[in-house]
Amino acid sequence: MLFQTREFIVYFFPVVALGYFLLGPRRPRLSLVWLVLSSLVFYAIGELTYSALFAASVLLNYVCAQFILHRRGRRRARIMMVAGVALNLAVLGWFKYIGFLAQIFGLPAPEGSASYALPLGISFYTFQKIAFLVDCYRGEVTAVSFDLYAVFVTFFPTLIAGPIVHHKEIIPQFRDPRCHHFDAQDFAAGASIFMIGMFKKIGLADNYARFTNPIFDAADHGHQPPLLESWAGCLMFTLQIYFDFSAYTDMAIGLARMLRIRLPLNFDSPYKSVSMIEFWRRWHMTLSRFLRDYVYISLGGNRRGRIRRYANLIITMVLGGLWHGANWTFVAWGALHGVALAINHLGVGAVARPAHALRRVAGWGLTMVVVITGWVLFRANSFAGAERIYRGMLGYNGIYLLPQIAQRLGPLRPFVDPVQPSPTIGDGTATDFVFAAMLTLLGIALVLLFPSTQNLSERRRLGVVVLIFGFCLQHIVANGPADTFIYFRF
Repeated sequence: MLFQTREFIVYFFPVVALGYFLLGPRRPRLSLVWLVLSSLVFYAIGELTYSALFAASVLLNYVCAQFILHRRGRRRARIMMVAGVALNLAVLGWFKYIGFLAQIFGLPAPEGSASYALPLGISFYTFQKIAFLVDCYRGEVTAVSFDLYAVFVTFFPTLIAGPIVHHKEIIPQFRDPRCHHFDAQDFAAGASIFMIGMFKKIGLADNYARFTNPIFDAADHGHQPPLLESWAGCLMFTLQIYFDFSAYTDMAIGLARMLRIRLPLNFDSPYKSVSMIEFWRRWHMTLSRFLRDYVYISLGGNRRGRIRRYANLIITMVLGGLWHGANWTFVAWGALHGVALAINHLGVGAVARPAHALRRVAGWGLTMVVVITGWVLFRANSFAGAERIYRGMLGYNGIYLLPQIAQRLGPLRPFVDPVQPSPTIGDGTATDFVFAAMLTLLGIALVLLFPSTQNLSERRRLGVVVLIFGFCLQHIVANGPADTFIYFRF
């Protein structure tokens, strides 16, 4: 069930919120049970096949955590922690990586594995459960009841695509009796954040997808996109994934806020970054935190010399790329970001906080070159498809223009490819090209000139919501099923 559907907005969420706030003041623990059951129903609607597996994993992880917390000897606790982490990774690996691993080692994939769909949200809730087990072993968790643990792992706003929350951020809030009482100000603030996120999704991200999907799909199937077409696909996917992920983050934070739960910031205008270091402090912030705290530090961090530090950084980012998908293109994307981060830490190119205005502009430009060109690897389904896009961006696939534009170039006309390729931008008309160009310019202006949703004052957010509410309502009524979020497939 998607957040922006009629079923969720009109039926599911009102019923959940009503039950939560009716039970909360007198029976707070029962309200938690209600929220857990509602979250399981939410998951079952979206992924009925693996609902039992998900519920069983929640119970099993809680048992492992209790064993670690009531350990009799650190060695036994360590064995249980390693076993619990290994079990979580094994389940994730089977569904997500078994075919990829078989390909690496030249082995046939296990019988039937190709028919298994990836369980919804498995990459996100697996990380939360692993972090909790590790924190239990480290002594950062003292005691937690099953209802609190279950609501922490299953909380439906974060269940499918994050943020990847830490137990210290969520469990204490659910322990606070005030969180079980309705608050009109929190509800209004959350609703405004949710509506802004919904507009980003259906008004911006889905429109960019109309253009990017045909371009990349055609490139994956052998089409050689010319110069402008390649750049259009690259830039519009850069904007699509920005607004798509920003939208989901806003909607998750807004839903939780309506229920009086404050989720951590997960997205903070990353395209304004002047270095790769800053980019990863602004993009998918909770994933960056997890990779730092549970992968990079576990590998040794910066404690074993500079060479080992940079190696650990690159390994961490490669694993972060692989987390996004079982494909060599994701590995390459992670490696690209890892190398860029290592260079940044070495001080070559832009530094984390360049003081001079010219250095800031140069740092921003270099950062955007890495980020934008890297998105081609992220979006393409194969290296061949990515190569065709890159060749097109460099002009090797020709420079096709619409005839009505090309005929006005005068002496430059011979440099334009006279052969029209298969149109992949709308229906290939001037109207679609103009709309794509205007949409791209609008997106660039929004990401560079406007603050993030969380940095808007509540008064301004409410003002924006008044303007976009009618658009969102009309779109939902008129268009029916909505497009899924990009991060749902991870």
